Amino acid sequence: MSVQGIDQLLGELRSMSALASGQSATPAADAADQPDFGSMLKQSIDQVSQMQQSAQAQQQAFQSGDAETNLQDVMVSLQKASLSFQTMVQVRNKLVTAYQEIMNMQV
Repeated sequence: MSVQGIDQLLGELRSMSALASGQSATPAADAADQPDFGSMLKQSIDQVSQMQQSAQAQQQAFQSGDAETNLQDVMVSLQKASLSFQTMVQVRNKLVTAYQEIMNMQV
């Protein structure tokens, strides 16, 4: 997940929090310019999946003896894929926690 995607996600969470607490929301013109939450989340998940598939393809190429694939590149791509997946899991955990807090609010 890119840093820009995380920043956008945090912005969405802040605006939802402001709405839930009764504060004024951002102007409608600003909201129209931003991508919706669902598409942003899907794009982030697709990026993580693509990184994992790319790393797996490099790993298989190295294991099959491809002379153009070196171990360092394979290990770096595997670590990048692992870190992006761990980041996605942490963001998911934060979203679940935020959802649970919202559901526990008394109206």
